[in-house]
Amino acid sequence: MTSTDDAAAPAELDGYAQLQFVVDGIIEVPIGTTLGMDGFDLERGSVTVWLTPDKARHWNPIGVMHGGVISTLLDTAAACSVHSTLAAGEGYTSLDLNVKFLRAVTEESGRLKCVGSVVQRGRRTALAQAHLYDASDRLVAHATSTCMIFA
Repeated sequence: MTSTDDAAAPAELDGYAQLQFVVDGIIEVPIGTTLGMDGFDLERGSVTVWLTPDKARHWNPIGVMHGGVISTLLDTAAACSVHSTLAAGEGYTSLDLNVKFLRAVTEESGRLKCVGSVVQRGRRTALAQAHLYDASDRLVAHATSTCMIFA
């Protein structure tokens, strides 16, 4: 994959087409590389992000996955689901992220799947949500996010 400094999805494309560059491996999402996200699935209004937990990189001192890593997965899936709805020339930014941790991520959790979806999309704001599941399809965490849309 190429760094976003070297290659970027053309601004004349809509958000879905821009994200397709990530799915196709043409560009990378730097935070995804940093955390080791190992999969990215795309539909209009929904994005799924995958991560295999790595005890050496993702754990906090009490022996479970750090809440910041979980929050980043949720934020990525929710915000990218909004990104997938953007028209050419539109942009967005997150206004908030509300996270609920429901169970600890441990070595037994296996590969994580984070599914983001748009709940409501208006002209200037969008509400999105994300659900994080462990390999046994148990809900680990949930988040909602409001995004501001601008042209």
